[in-house]
Amino acid sequence: MADTLDTDKDPFDAIVDAPFDSALSERYLVYALSTITARSLPDLRDGLKPVHRRLLWAMRQLKLDPASAFKKSARVVGDVIGKYHPHGDASVYDAMVRLAQDFALRYPLVEGQGNFGNIDGDNAAAYRYTEARLTRTALRLMEGLDQGTVDFVPTYNGEEEEPEIFPGLFPNLLANGASGIAVGMATNIPSHNVAEIIDATLELIDNPHVEHARLMELFHGPDFATGGRVVDSPESISAAYETGRGSFRVRGRFHAAEAANAADREAGIERLGGGQWQLVVSEIPYQVQKGKLIEQIAQLIADRKLPILEDVRDESDEAIRLVLVPRSRNVDPELLKESLYKLTDLETRFGLNLNVLDATRTPMVMGLKELLGHWTASQIDILQRRSRHRLDQIARRLELVEGYIVAYLNLDRIIEIIRTEDEPKPVMMAEFDLTDRQAEAILNMRLRSLRKLEEMELRKEREDLLKEQEELNKLLDSPARQRTRLKRDLAALRKEYAEDTALGRRRTTVAEAAPAVEFSMDAMIEKEPITVILSARGWIRAAKGHVDLAQDWKYKEGDGPAFAFHAQTTDKLLLAADDGRFYTLGADKLPGARGFGEPVRNTLDIDAAAQLVAAIVHRPGQRLLLAADTGRGFAAQTGELLAETRKGRQVVNLKDKAKLAVVYPIAAADDHVAVVGDNRKLVVFNLEELPEMTRGQGVMLQRYRDGGLADARTFKLEEGLSWAMGGETGRTRTEPEMWQWKVARGGAGRMPPNGFPRDNRFS
Repeated sequence: MADTLDTDKDPFDAIVDAPFDSALSERYLVYALSTITARSLPDLRDGLKPVHRRLLWAMRQLKLDPASAFKKSARVVGDVIGKYHPHGDASVYDAMVRLAQDFALRYPLVEGQGNFGNIDGDNAAAYRYTEARLTRTALRLMEGLDQGTVDFVPTYNGEEEEPEIFPGLFPNLLANGASGIAVGMATNIPSHNVAEIIDATLELIDNPHVEHARLMELFHGPDFATGGRVVDSPESISAAYETGRGSFRVRGRFHAAEAANAADREAGIERLGGGQWQLVVSEIPYQVQKGKLIEQIAQLIADRKLPILEDVRDESDEAIRLVLVPRSRNVDPELLKESLYKLTDLETRFGLNLNVLDATRTPMVMGLKELLGHWTASQIDILQRRSRHRLDQIARRLELVEGYIVAYLNLDRIIEIIRTEDEPKPVMMAEFDLTDRQAEAILNMRLRSLRKLEEMELRKEREDLLKEQEELNKLLDSPARQRTRLKRDLAALRKEYAEDTALGRRRTTVAEAAPAVEFSMDAMIEKEPITVILSARGWIRAAKGHVDLAQDWKYKEGDGPAFAFHAQTTDKLLLAADDGRFYTLGADKLPGARGFGEPVRNTLDIDAAAQLVAAIVHRPGQRLLLAADTGRGFAAQTGELLAETRKGRQVVNLKDKAKLAVVYPIAAADDHVAVVGDNRKLVVFNLEELPEMTRGQGVMLQRYRDGGLADARTFKLEEGLSWAMGGETGRTRTEPEMWQWKVARGGAGRMPPNGFPRDNRFS
């Protein structure tokens, strides 16, 4: 036992002593390169990733051409993962399903039978239930595999061989597009129209120095499987294809096939009589699930974020038909469309990233011209390889034909040699100067073939082969002939995918959108009068209509009134806290007044220690007097105080324990400011001395030895200064002569007129 242990190899001898970071980086680099070159990025030459190529190759080996019967998808997936692609069956089947979906691929490469999913977002049935075969387009992509056009490489276990790429002339990379995320890079290529791709390629073959602008005259942009409209400007689309990076705005299409006139049909408007109408969506953006889009629109209606829309109905069969019912016949159809584009996935953005593997398997972002140039070069190389392969076949056949002619001319002697000689082969080779293959072919002929050995036929076949050989040699020797042959083949392919064919007809319209209808979200809200009630503890609610502000409202125990004012549901409310922050609330989002309302802090991130000092309605052009208890202040436009987030906006900067004390609306006619301090001193100065700011501490309004600012307001000097008398009568008093309190801003002031409130407040 001990001897056995001594002879065993120590497992620690296999440990490599290396820095961890270098070992990790080397292994991660191998993984990254594998992901980039063998999983995520398509090959420029056939536009396929390895999993798609292996799927199509396995189906070809199973003879699943368009004229043959369907086979179970499980059989195909089993062959793929067993022979070529040792990965999970789910990922392989998902890739196969996508190749069969006519809403995912512009030119499907697999024809499916059974449930292969739908545009609503439903998954395909399991592969044991579905069947598949290749499409004509897939055969076009694989044309020439038996003609020596590409290299074959061993599969992962060395038992089989698979093609490195597909040699077909079909421009699959641009025709069907691709998307994938690798390590440190990604690709996203939309589908395009084959006829346009071929037109641009032919132009490039004729003129290798063609300008990009000329190519874009022929190549108009994406042609998605689901149609829709690309609404960006021609300049931005051209710039994206020139650099290989960019993005497109893709919109659904409104089209009402049953509309009475052409204008309504193109606008997607169906007239219902009595002035009523509805919108019909016939196409949705690429990669948008119809079911999710309907959910989006329905949620907008439920949340009252799109009040001009009353209902959405899905009346789709094989064709998409989404019906949108406006709330009233007075709704502007263009406004409804623009709001749907803005709030839903009826408008999406498709990012263009032409990142592909070139012929040397190097990832590279290419522009349109560069990409077409590389693809053309690869097709020229395939043409040359096909020609050389055919020349080899001709040479081998010519060798045999020459031997057959010799045998025909000397048939009696050949028969005599075969009958009399024990080893006729070397005798024939020596007597008639035949090669080993020629002699072997003569010996292997059946007797019934002798009647076909007619000299004229053999000589005609030899002449035809020699003529074809000469043509092929000329083709290989002349780049011009190669370009001409490629152009001829492309022209023939274009006829199959021409604009007047069902498969070749362009589906996506590329046209710059008209200027958008200007609208705000306020236009989406029904305008109704409300009365806003905000309690001292920050509970807010809204009663319908403009009710009496003096009426008694119910509050929670220990709570009481703070602010009550009239507003409209379309208004924005400004709430000011004593820490100098301003918050914005939509009046349409306030809870009803049946209960106590809701804490405003549920909606806004107001500091727990802060107290609300003002609640006002935002009016365009309205100015506010803002003053801290330190005596500093400034004027501000309410439009500058609106906050877009629940955290609000810091407007008044305060130091130490200072608090915002005054938020007072400045009337258009006001021309002076009155400030009173805790020390009961009053100062009046010209409103022009008050600066207008968007944020800051402001300027000194009044100076104090003791205490701070108690209250401030603006007024018109000619009309005098007014203040509340107190008590239940609600009377006010006006002092018309204020000249003796008028000083420059920042003064200490003097005692107010007789009868001024003891609490030093104007109201």
